[in-house]
Amino acid sequence: MTTFRTRFAPSPTGFLHIGGARTALFNWALTRKLGGTFLLRIEDTDLERSTRESEAAVLEGLEWLGIGWDEGPYRQSERAERHREVVEQLLARGAAYRCICSREELETRRAADIAAGGKGNYDGRCRDAALGPDCGPHTVRLRIDHERALRWDDLVFGPSGQEGSEIGDGILRRSDGTPLYHLAVVVDDVDMGITHIVRGADHHSNTPFQLAIYRALGAQIPTFAHVPLIVSASGRKLSKRRDPVSLQQFRADGYLPEAMLNWLARLGWSHGDQEIFSAAEIVEHFDLAHVGRSGAQADLAKLAWLNQHYIKARPPEALFSAAKPFLESVAGRAVVRDAALDRLLDLLRERSTQLVEMAEKARFVLVEEPEIEPDAANKHLRPAVLDALEKLAEALAGLDEWSTATIESAFEQACKAAGDLKLGKLAQPVRVAVTGTTASPGIYETVEVVGRERAVARLREAAQFIRERAANEAGPKTGGA
Repeated sequence: MTTFRTRFAPSPTGFLHIGGARTALFNWALTRKLGGTFLLRIEDTDLERSTRESEAAVLEGLEWLGIGWDEGPYRQSERAERHREVVEQLLARGAAYRCICSREELETRRAADIAAGGKGNYDGRCRDAALGPDCGPHTVRLRIDHERALRWDDLVFGPSGQEGSEIGDGILRRSDGTPLYHLAVVVDDVDMGITHIVRGADHHSNTPFQLAIYRALGAQIPTFAHVPLIVSASGRKLSKRRDPVSLQQFRADGYLPEAMLNWLARLGWSHGDQEIFSAAEIVEHFDLAHVGRSGAQADLAKLAWLNQHYIKARPPEALFSAAKPFLESVAGRAVVRDAALDRLLDLLRERSTQLVEMAEKARFVLVEEPEIEPDAANKHLRPAVLDALEKLAEALAGLDEWSTATIESAFEQACKAAGDLKLGKLAQPVRVAVTGTTASPGIYETVEVVGRERAVARLREAAQFIRERAANEAGPKTGGA
């Protein structure tokens, strides 16, 4: 019985695209479900653009998502000798031939063919020339059987392909001796025993020529499944200049790996009406029968919803661990977990869709003195609340116990002492004084997590701010004669 074998074969020429991450996920889930072997192969034959930094980004991205591989990572560049060997074998058998047509000649003939109503395919000028290795600069082309169909039954798109007569004799090896992608990928898939190729729909049109290479090699043709491309909300192909497409960027923005995995799984695949999937559930339910053919829309609102779901579900220790680098970025220092910070993060679960947002909302406890927003100060830090702020600072400083219940009592005491001021008239000025903004969790909880010492100090600073501004607005007094 043939072992089920799949592979993810990214090119390390930049960041890990979410489309690539989704392809890796689909391969991984299908292979795990069927008990097969999942390979990772780095297709780095584009030596000018491929970098080890990009390769590391791919590996780190997969590891962050929890997508593990069984074999690899293999590097295509390390198999160059094998690719050359196969080309020579095809030449020796007459399945390939040398072509000395220059790029300029090919372009001129291609344009003429298109003008005459043709498809611009190679016209076979060197097909029967029997050129030897001493013919000078040349490429190597595959001799296509134009009488035979190049078709397959795609597991997503169904019956696919075209007649052999519809494609030209494509190039296998460039004039500089390097193999074309099509030759290298087929040779590697054959040598590595790949039985199922799950890849993006952008490769669908490449498959007929690759089928011809499989046949020329006398190799077993794998099963193909081309998954839909990920598109923007407007239905356009994702653009790295216009859309968020880098997995690393999503990670840097504070999305949790379990949310990203869940979101990626639902881009083009469904299992009834279920929206929330753990990694184990993705493996359990994934199949290609429920992968659609139309473009999969990257709904960022759905990702935000999922991320908040997983933020809310994380235990305190795990949430702090995930949020820690973002908290430290805001604080500008190392952040140590404590009960007050755990309490604040718990309060912010319902208010945050990203860890970056959560850390920013926690700024008022991470910095020694938060900067007060000018508009908030102008609106809320007014003389009418000066007395109440001072009395609240005094009441808080004298509490025997620091809790939301005692803090609430202190507010009530301060309001009463300030002439029965309505609680609602005091809450927002206090929020501005202790957080610098007009948005935070409940006011008692907010004051609690700030802590007695800092809360009292910030209230007194706000009171002083009100006095100084009132004095400045009154201007200098003029004396009489």
